[in-house]
Amino acid sequence: MYEERPARLGGGAVLWSLSGAVGATESRVLPDGCMDLIWSDGFLVAGPDTGPHVDAAAPGRSWTGLRFAPGTGPSVLGVPAHELRDRRVPLDALWPGAQVRRLTERAAESADPAALLEQLASPLLRPDPAHDAVRETVLRGVRQGSSVAELAQAAGLSTRQLHRRALDAFGYGPKTLARVLRMRRALVLARAGRPPAEVALAAGYADQPHLAREIKALTGLPLTQLLASR
Repeated sequence: MYEERPARLGGGAVLWSLSGAVGATESRVLPDGCMDLIWSDGFLVAGPDTGPHVDAAAPGRSWTGLRFAPGTGPSVLGVPAHELRDRRVPLDALWPGAQVRRLTERAAESADPAALLEQLASPLLRPDPAHDAVRETVLRGVRQGSSVAELAQAAGLSTRQLHRRALDAFGYGPKTLARVLRMRRALVLARAGRPPAEVALAAGYADQPHLAREIKALTGLPLTQLLASR
């Protein structure tokens, strides 16, 4: 069973939990431009994905995660997003081992791991006006369908600088980020019951076949099968 809610630390962060079923199940994580700090008998960091990440969920096992809003995870985790692209790594690969061992002991004894994740991230999620301005410019621009040249001009950067900043913040360049966010927008519309032709138009695809190709490329499943497997 999967549940999520907005995190108290704000900034678009989300707390989520996943409980394993009695029998073996498959967990399919879709690209979203985000990074996650996860607790399940140990701390794990999930980087931004460019395709589906599929795991066989162990029966009865549970996970608690803090998903950072796109572009904000690196400031907490202390590593550029592209270094963790399509990867899952233990937290002690990024932070000092002694610190992670202390945190692991606290989490193992905690009745509320989600609150511990928030406490851990809150002091590290510091405002950075220059970084935040570029991040918001990129997110706003890709959602509006701006070209890379238009994004760079709006951010006051060269296209090469923009690409490098986007890799550090989101894990991939503006074009891939645009594809991922458009796919997420399409899934929201499709799950609300909109027919594929309307979803394609509203989400910014050229046509319904374009929608179908992009959904399959980014999620590994056709749209109808993806909706049925939710």
